Amino acid sequence: MTSGTDPRTTPSWPDLPEAARDVLLEVLVHGAMPRAEIAARLHLSRPTLTRVTRTLVLHGLLVEGGTQLRSSTGRPSEMLHVRGDSHHFLGVKLTADRLYAAVTDLTATVVDTTDHPLRSTDPADVVAQIADLATGVPPVTAIGVTLGGIVHRGVVTQAEFLGWVDVPLRDDLVAATAIPTAVDNDVQALTSAEHWFGAGAGLDSMVLVTVGAGVGFGIVVDGKLVRGAHGLPPRIAHILVDPTGPRCGYGHRGCASSYLMTHVMLRQLDGEPTYEQAVARARAGDPAAKEVFDNAGYALGVLIGTAANFLDPRKILLTGDGLPLYEVSSDRVADGIRASYEADPALIDLDVQPFDFTEWARSGAALAIRAALTQGI
Repeated sequence: MTSGTDPRTTPSWPDLPEAARDVLLEVLVHGAMPRAEIAARLHLSRPTLTRVTRTLVLHGLLVEGGTQLRSSTGRPSEMLHVRGDSHHFLGVKLTADRLYAAVTDLTATVVDTTDHPLRSTDPADVVAQIADLATGVPPVTAIGVTLGGIVHRGVVTQAEFLGWVDVPLRDDLVAATAIPTAVDNDVQALTSAEHWFGAGAGLDSMVLVTVGAGVGFGIVVDGKLVRGAHGLPPRIAHILVDPTGPRCGYGHRGCASSYLMTHVMLRQLDGEPTYEQAVARARAGDPAAKEVFDNAGYALGVLIGTAANFLDPRKILLTGDGLPLYEVSSDRVADGIRASYEADPALIDLDVQPFDFTEWARSGAALAIRAALTQGI
């Protein structure tokens, strides 16, 4: 990333009243719109909306610009837009051996990206590496960090791939950077990012499924991210597919994760191939590889069909570094959906999103935006 100024000179997030946060969120998620439409959506009186929008304009968060005819009758309406460049946010995604980062503006539009190997997995070293990164970017309003594991109130209570237990990552980063910071499970953060700024923007219900090194699951119901009572992210990866199937890392036989996790798939193939090599073999028609991918595709279909049964979401998003299995075995995914979903599979809006680690990093920035907007950091 390009060199920048001391991040401690960053513009602070204003202390906004609830109505102002609601208006800003409405325009963030749904795009530019006129005052009358905002008032109708949020059931605000005209005087209240006038006062709120004046506050947001004064803080440089909204800007007036352009007119648009929003109905078949009447005059064009002046539009309110989010001023994206008013604030910037740093998002970080941690893997077992690498750090991916993205800087976005207030609309979660990426303006810069980078990635580096982790110096070590020691929490102090990771904090120092993120702090060094924060000094090399333009001033940011907040930092968002995501990783696979269990995160509760900024504490990484468990992250097996890093060997972490009860690491106060948020507080350590705030101490090291003097920048407000949010930390969350990576799939939860990605679900939030897709709900506010991605393929699920504005939907009242959606499910996110990620496949790859792990199987992730995120849920939005009534427009809100679902969080468990004990700080655990939603999990459906261990639903039974075949009681005679392989065992997962927890010893469960024939659950979805025992078919879908990439390391489990690879250990069933001769020659210890990489995932890319296994995909190439399956595409070339290698019988053993095709069987492994077809079994995984069927398990993925069962997982999708089960999620649709439970929640009847408006949309199911599918992504992750294991996404090639869908391309290789989409017909078996469809078989799994038909075998598990009780209604017409045509009702399921399955949206397959291209995978890129930049999206995980962007979701960290979106997490920081969300924290700023909902918590007033």
